[in-house]
Amino acid sequence: MSGRVVVIGVGNPLRGDDGVGPAAVEALRGRVPEETVLVASDGEPARMLDLWRGADTVVVVEALRAQPARPGALHTLTAADAASRTAGTASTHALGLGECLALAEALDRLPPRLVVHAVEVADTELGERLSAAVRSVLPELIDKVAASVRRAHGRDSEQWGPEASPGTGPNRGRASP
Repeated sequence: MSGRVVVIGVGNPLRGDDGVGPAAVEALRGRVPEETVLVASDGEPARMLDLWRGADTVVVVEALRAQPARPGALHTLTAADAASRTAGTASTHALGLGECLALAEALDRLPPRLVVHAVEVADTELGERLSAAVRSVLPELIDKVAASVRRAHGRDSEQWGPEASPGTGPNRGRASP
């Protein structure tokens, strides 16, 4: 697979764990092919649709509320799964990814391929620091997103960045999502 790949880190870095999406996007710089579009967004649906316009693959990194809560749990979701899991109150945003995907479907503006990497959050109160639970899984999250990006570019076996040495990085012996 190839084409235009867009990674959108959704969230507000001033609201604790809600900033995990933008933090992941920042950490991906230099770890994915340079033609990858990396952008942070507040998740507002019309802006999201504009950000992924013309993309062949969209990778969204999002904070997720779940019941029962398991802060730091990672989820890899398809567009259909994301629409149902993030509709209503699952997203940490007033209008979440579920509403964005519903709007995109109604307007026939869903990208050909969309994958969501979501992290269950502990705290979305005011503050710039990620919780310990979310901080502890950030490296694994970044590895998973980088692997999704490489697959989208058709570069499954390539590793990027200074961490990419044998036994480390995204291909360190575990199955990719």
